[in-house]
Amino acid sequence: MKNSFEINGFVAQTAEVRTFTNSSLAKFPIAVSREEKIGDSTSRTSALISIEMWRKNGESESCKQLVKGGHLQIQGYFQPQSWTDKDGVEQSRVILIATEVAQIPKKEETAKAS
Repeated sequence: MKNSFEINGFVAQTAEVRTFTNSSLAKFPIAVSREEKIGDSTSRTSALISIEMWRKNGESESCKQLVKGGHLQIQGYFQPQSWTDKDGVEQSRVILIATEVAQIPKKEETAKAS
């Protein structure tokens, strides 16, 4: 069993980047969608997915592509997290951690290259 994901979508908001002593953390939402066909009708369902990406400070060049509207292909893994909140209630969530991020060229750029 492999803990991994691969998605592509559009950056919904320019990444918030925090720099620490040895590394940087970029947090950003990516918009993904899919089409559903029910009978003769087709509808599009969209969702925003929160992504986190860690990079060593000298290797944070990929954070520059995390701008609103950018079309990206992202690979990574799921990281479960659990904690007890201030009221003593157990909480949990799954964080999507990006390990590879690649810009998907615009259709015009692809056509010019052909």
